[in-house]
Amino acid sequence: MLLTKKSSHSVQGNGSASPFVHSLRRGLSQALPTMDRRSFLRRSGLGVGVGIAASQLTLVKKSNAAEGAKAGVGDSKIEVRRTVCTHCSVGCAVDAVVENGVWVRQEAVFDSPINLGAHCAKGAALREHGHGEYRLRYPMKLVNGKYERISWDTALNEITAKMQELRKASGPDSVYFIGSSKHNNEQAYLLRKFVSFWGTNNCDHQARICHSTTVAGVANTWGYGAMTNSYNDMQNSKVALYIGSNAAEAHPVSMMHMLHAKETGCKMIVVDPRFTRTAAKADEYVRIRSGTDIPFLFGLLYHIFKNGWEDKKYINDRVYGMDKVREDVLAKWSPDKVEEACGVKEDQMFKVAKMLHDNNPGTIVWCMGQTQHSIGNAMVRASCILQLALGNVGKSGGGTNIFRGHDNVQGATDVGPNPDSLPGYYGLAEGSWKHFAAVWGVDFEWIKKQYASPAMMSKNGITVSRWIDGVLEKNELIDQDSNLRGVFYWGHAPNSQTRGLEMKRAMDKLDLLVVVDPYPSATAAMAAMPGKAEDLNPNRAVYLLPAATQFETSGSCTASNRSLQWREKVIEPLWESRSDHMIMHQFAEKLGFAAELSKNYKMQKVKGMDEPVPEDILREINRSVWTIGYTGQSPERLKAHMKNMHVFDVKTLKAKGGKDKETGYDFTGDYFGLPWPCYGTPELKHPGSSNLYDTSKHVMDGGGNFRANFGVEKDGVNLLAEDGSHSLGSEITTGYPEFDHVLLKKLGWWDDLSDAEKAKAEGKNWKTDPTGAIIRVAMKHGCHPFGNAKARAVVWNFPDAIPQHREPIYGTKPELVAKYPTHDDKKAFWRLPTLYKSIQDKNVADKVAEKFPLILSSGRLVEYEGGGEETRSNPWLAELQQEAFVEINPKTAADRGIRNGERVWLSSPTGARLNVQALVTERVAPDTVWMPFHFSGRWQGADMLAHYPKGAAPVVRGEAVNTATTYGYDSVTMMQETKTTICNVERA
Repeated sequence: MLLTKKSSHSVQGNGSASPFVHSLRRGLSQALPTMDRRSFLRRSGLGVGVGIAASQLTLVKKSNAAEGAKAGVGDSKIEVRRTVCTHCSVGCAVDAVVENGVWVRQEAVFDSPINLGAHCAKGAALREHGHGEYRLRYPMKLVNGKYERISWDTALNEITAKMQELRKASGPDSVYFIGSSKHNNEQAYLLRKFVSFWGTNNCDHQARICHSTTVAGVANTWGYGAMTNSYNDMQNSKVALYIGSNAAEAHPVSMMHMLHAKETGCKMIVVDPRFTRTAAKADEYVRIRSGTDIPFLFGLLYHIFKNGWEDKKYINDRVYGMDKVREDVLAKWSPDKVEEACGVKEDQMFKVAKMLHDNNPGTIVWCMGQTQHSIGNAMVRASCILQLALGNVGKSGGGTNIFRGHDNVQGATDVGPNPDSLPGYYGLAEGSWKHFAAVWGVDFEWIKKQYASPAMMSKNGITVSRWIDGVLEKNELIDQDSNLRGVFYWGHAPNSQTRGLEMKRAMDKLDLLVVVDPYPSATAAMAAMPGKAEDLNPNRAVYLLPAATQFETSGSCTASNRSLQWREKVIEPLWESRSDHMIMHQFAEKLGFAAELSKNYKMQKVKGMDEPVPEDILREINRSVWTIGYTGQSPERLKAHMKNMHVFDVKTLKAKGGKDKETGYDFTGDYFGLPWPCYGTPELKHPGSSNLYDTSKHVMDGGGNFRANFGVEKDGVNLLAEDGSHSLGSEITTGYPEFDHVLLKKLGWWDDLSDAEKAKAEGKNWKTDPTGAIIRVAMKHGCHPFGNAKARAVVWNFPDAIPQHREPIYGTKPELVAKYPTHDDKKAFWRLPTLYKSIQDKNVADKVAEKFPLILSSGRLVEYEGGGEETRSNPWLAELQQEAFVEINPKTAADRGIRNGERVWLSSPTGARLNVQALVTERVAPDTVWMPFHFSGRWQGADMLAHYPKGAAPVVRGEAVNTATTYGYDSVTMMQETKTTICNVERA
């Protein structure tokens, strides 16, 4: 919502009108009359994706935007490059029109089965992201508080010299690498490989602070930690429960599929502490107190169990431990206890439970409203248990549709820099390392010697949510030799992390800080802003390196529904920017392991420099990541899908048939984007898996069952699926464990392998067989390579085997803490001590809730994305939302003498004070306030403009809500607690 009057011109960081905006407007004033997209296509006489006629284009030129651009229209060379939006995870395809190397216009791809020709505001403004004038243009170094331009050679030499200095003095674990969910799959994978060759597991990326609790909770329930179905499949749902998801703003184009479902009778339920734009479309809106998802979800289960609405046969055949959950729910979550905890009355709880029962199949959607809590893992599992009780998992129209945040956060999680796994969620055990050493063609012993010790090679690294404590914590309490001394911010926004005041202190104490980004991010300004003298390291070195955008390279990205799409390069890297994988290769050259890092890749010349070929990196992924089926999506298959989107059905994602004209590739049976798992080699032609765990389909049609990943029995109880519960056409009609060489021999299927395959598969399982033959043979017999087991309603290896409600560490209801206390403190958890009960008890004793009586939550706006530095640097988006603000209920505002539009101070127990504008609205309840989290560039009332590199400040700057958010982390994954903390608001 726009809080201030629109300006008559777009504004630069210095307040003046942008010359580019003036020239752009002159171009637009001479444009052809406005026409809709279909009229444009008819007039141009072209089919979608084939090309766009020059006579129909309004060509907006930007001088010197790309080398070799020609002025003469007669000499124009016009090309159409197909790419994918770089904002949220829906995966909207875009056709970019390029004239002589300049990106001049774009069209949403009508044939895309995912976005159906639609854009949101952010997607419609992509061209300006690629050609954005507020980008970081060349390498810079912080000198006497100001950023100065340096050469790439100087930057690479100085940074790697400092890295080696830190390594020699403090070991490889003293350097921390924050990767990016904006990297494509190839770059994310290469960064994990790079970090491994440096010799540390201290790496992470955005997924830690958005959906790590999802990945852990869902994977430990039924096998894979991802969205089970798809946006498209929601059109087959009869009821959809959104909990902690504001899809209308966070994933706008996904709402098309939901609205289509509503047209055919689907009921929509939205559960949220805030009345959102998504809630405005709901058939039933339920307001809960933030952090009480478990009382709400188990309150629904109370009515489901009481009325016998659970799917008894499904539970018997496919679920372990539901009887124990039933006992727990009926004992603890009667309607009065539910109302006390989450504020929802019995009649509405019964109504929602009945809606879920009466409308089958039903799906559930959640996002960060559910994940970002100190008990996020338990909330996620409660959602999974609800769907298992209703028999909704493994069927079209059902499942758990978990909407991820960034465009490639799914892919970066799958194959990128996780501190607790290698690509594909292979653990840090010796067998996993040897598997990847073989794929990489590098001696295992050489990799081991890169680490401080064999023990550190197998130890989870510090998470991105806690790197601050890796710097600030007492050394004797950290489970590694040294504190962190160097940090790489490689495509990550610091304002998306909690505890901003302490983060500033940590940045000041570092010896080395490197920011690699197309936009310098708030990191640059925070690092340059004066801090406390006692915190500042006089020897600190800060560098900014200009990375290319995803429009200046090619590669694959994975949408939230697990579909992979291939981006074509739209334009060459602008100014002095370089692609992320080129930078990784160049760092490796300076550090002495480029030959090992890039030995399997051909090199291509970009600006006269070597750059690893992205297709070759993907082929290496195809040869290694068997666990989650990233092996069937070859570059050739993905490119064929991108060129032929029209053959895929918009509800099922399945190809209707046909062949690619150029390559002869036959699409028959494929699902769009070959959603993982796409098993076996590309030659096996597995079609991908549109809906996970679906026993109604053959495994070679994307069917499956729950994964046998937790053993075959627990306390004498069988964990494998019951007899008769199996995927269609399976030759084994009982439950069975995962496949390995021993099982194949017992079944008499070993001779289905060739002699060469037997030699390589001997002693291996389906995840480590380098030939893929074990997978091929299992699927030939209709069996799933990962086995056939029951989902776990009880996860015995988690802190709470059955999800338990626990009050947040910082809360407004101390009277409930005694009933629902948080966890005990932990030592050396992800290498660091982690506090729970000691802080919560102190907050109660100190009556902190009386000083800070309001729940502070945060979320997304449709205009901006992530930390917001890119989108707030886009003039078209910046004009839509010019102010950071806090939503406050009219009653709460009146009690404080606050009127709509006035400036207020928001204060929190951290000592932070944010100066923002008040939006007085009943969207929030009287006990809650809400802020968007996309803002940065103002710090406790002061503008940080002077601390950005010249010309690279965002157009709109505002207070970051996470400057004020408090301490609190999930008990399994270290997810930060952002959705439930406390604050006070007063008139400024």
